[in-house]
Amino acid sequence: GLVVVGAGAAGLAAAQEAAASGARVALVERDLLGGDRLNFGCEPSKALVRTARTYAEMRDARSYGAVVPPRVDVDFHAAMERVLRLRARLSRATSPRMLAEAGIDLFFGHAVFKDHDHLDLDGVRLGFDKALVATGAEPDVPDIPGLRDVGYFTNETIFGIGALPRRLLVIGGGPLGCELAQVFRRFGSSVIIVQDMPLFLPHEERDAAQILSVAFARDAIEVRLNTEVTALRRVGGEIHADLRSDDYVSSVAADAILVGTGRVPRINDMGLDAAGVTHDIARGIHVDEHLRTHNPAIYAAGDACMAHRFTHVALATARMAVANALSDARQRGDSTPARESDA
Repeated sequence: GLVVVGAGAAGLAAAQEAAASGARVALVERDLLGGDRLNFGCEPSKALVRTARTYAEMRDARSYGAVVPPRVDVDFHAAMERVLRLRARLSRATSPRMLAEAGIDLFFGHAVFKDHDHLDLDGVRLGFDKALVATGAEPDVPDIPGLRDVGYFTNETIFGIGALPRRLLVIGGGPLGCELAQVFRRFGSSVIIVQDMPLFLPHEERDAAQILSVAFARDAIEVRLNTEVTALRRVGGEIHADLRSDDYVSSVAADAILVGTGRVPRINDMGLDAAGVTHDIARGIHVDEHLRTHNPAIYAAGDACMAHRFTHVALATARMAVANALSDARQRGDSTPARESDA
C-alpha cells in the first residue's frame, strides 16, 4: 500500500488520486487537515483581503461614483469571525468522514521513519510498499535577539490574533508580509514593513512591485528597505525594535510583530536519514525528475521538495508522484531545488 505523510493540498490530492486508482492508502497528519492552503494561507488570507478591500472602497467611494459614508466603523472581530466561518465551511470537503468514504485510512499523529520501508506513528508501526512525503513548509523565523521574548505572529498564528493592533511591524517584504501589511493597514493599524533587501517582492516582476509600491503609498504604509531588525525588546506595554540601514541606526515602537521572512520545508524530526532520504534545510527533500527520493520506495511532492511553493504546483506534483509510485510511470517534472520563498 501507499502511505502519504501530510494532509495538506499535496497530501490530500495524492491520497485521493491513489484511492481512486484502487490502491490501499493510509494518510497521516500530525495537526490539521487541509494544510496551509485551508488553515493559514490562501483561503483565510483572501477572505481577510476581501473584507479589507471593502473598507478601502467605502473610504474611496467617490472614485466609483458613489457617496462616501459619513463614517466607516471597522469591526475587526466580525472580519475574523467570517474567516473562521469560511474555513469551517471549506473544511467539510476534506473531513475525516469524506476521506473514509473515499477509501482512505486516516491517522493522526507524528510519523517518524524507522527504516526503508516502515515508519512509527506514536508507537504504532506502519509498513509500506511506497510512501509519499507531502509535509509542506513552515515559517522561517529569523534569529533576531529578543524576538521570541517579545512574541510574534506568523501566517500560521495571525488569524488567531485577538484584537487589531494599533501599530504593526512586519518583518519581511515578500508576498506574505506585503499582503497582510496592506490588510491590517486598511483595517486601521499603523504599519511599517522592514525588508533587509533593496526591494520588496524580490522574486516578482518589477512592474508588479511598482504597482504595489504606489498602493502602499496611497494606503500610508511605511516601507523601509535595506533595513535590518537588529534587536527587539519590551518597554512598558509596547515593543521597541532596533533598526539598522547601512550606518544609520534607529528605533520604532509597535504593538505586534508579524514575521513574513519566508518558509522552509517542514521535514524535521521525521527520521528521513533512517529511511535513506537525502535532504537539507534549504532545499528540503532531494528528488529526481520523477519526484523519487534516494530511497526508491519513497517519493515527495509539494512544498517539502519544490522550489515553487504554490498550491497548483503541490497538486500537480502530488498527482505525478502517485502515478510514478504506483504504476512505475515516468512522468517528469521540474525538480528545481527549493529556495527560500513565502509565495
